[in-house]
Amino acid sequence: MSGLKKTTEKNLMVFSGRAHPELAEEVAEILGQQSVPTEAREFANGEIYVRYEESVRGCDAFVLQSHTAPINEWIMEHLIMVDALKRASAKRITVVMPFWGYSRQDKKHRGREPISARLMADLFKTAGADRIITVDLHADQLQGFFDGPVDHLMALPLLTDYIKEKYGDQELAVVSPDAGRIKVAERWAARLGGAPLAFIHKTRRTDVANEVVANRVVGDVKGKICVLTDDMIDTGGTIVKAAEALMAEGAAGVIIAATHAILSDPAVDRLKNSTATEIVITNTLPVPPEKQFDKLTTLSIAPLVARAIREVFEDGSVTSMFDGHA
Repeated sequence: MSGLKKTTEKNLMVFSGRAHPELAEEVAEILGQQSVPTEAREFANGEIYVRYEESVRGCDAFVLQSHTAPINEWIMEHLIMVDALKRASAKRITVVMPFWGYSRQDKKHRGREPISARLMADLFKTAGADRIITVDLHADQLQGFFDGPVDHLMALPLLTDYIKEKYGDQELAVVSPDAGRIKVAERWAARLGGAPLAFIHKTRRTDVANEVVANRVVGDVKGKICVLTDDMIDTGGTIVKAAEALMAEGAAGVIIAATHAILSDPAVDRLKNSTATEIVITNTLPVPPEKQFDKLTTLSIAPLVARAIREVFEDGSVTSMFDGHA
């Protein structure tokens, strides 16, 4: 009987890529696990090799990788890790990608463009993924790109709880960096006790990446501490210009809050020298020591990811994590 019990017992195993092992280790620790020892290296021509150092047969595998720079290398490693699990007879493979690489390329703006976010979903499905866990997608429709369950986690409660605790005694306004994210800003406003809303009307150049031509504040921000929210900070140009526009309209101060800190150059210099008093992020992506600065506050997403993994493993409800909180 003991042998039968062993083969029918569910077995949770956590696997970590090399992009952000600190996050994976924190998630594993919360789950009372250790990430599975893995041999990962490059051949002379840059090809990636992965091998797990213990049996994964029949396991419920959760393979975590942050899609950070050099992004193509870490995505490829993630895909290879999934393929290795599939070929080693893992029972179910859940891809944990706190940040979905290529998520901004979710539709065609002009002719002859790719929809790279959909390609990402197809690649992971082909590699052997049964399910995806991700955090704060750039656009909700990405959930439909993957042919299988997608658990879309939200950092909103984590970020708003921090803002409430630190700035709750001041008059706040929630500001969306563009009209397209006003729905997200509404959820922020509700979590912050019905704070008033404003948004930045911006004109973006379609022929040049990461470049905004003009900003105009729509809404009353005078005398208020503005919480400027976005899903990601890449080069920081858009969000810093938005902060300047808010201060020019008489805001008492600006706090920038974002889930994914991509922080491509020259983001750190821009944020350091910006009019914002604090930049609050999560650790979905690693922030190396040279990119950390006094104004930057990093909150850990690990408890949220660990709880989602636990719900998936126990066939619970990931949705219940956000009922009444989003």
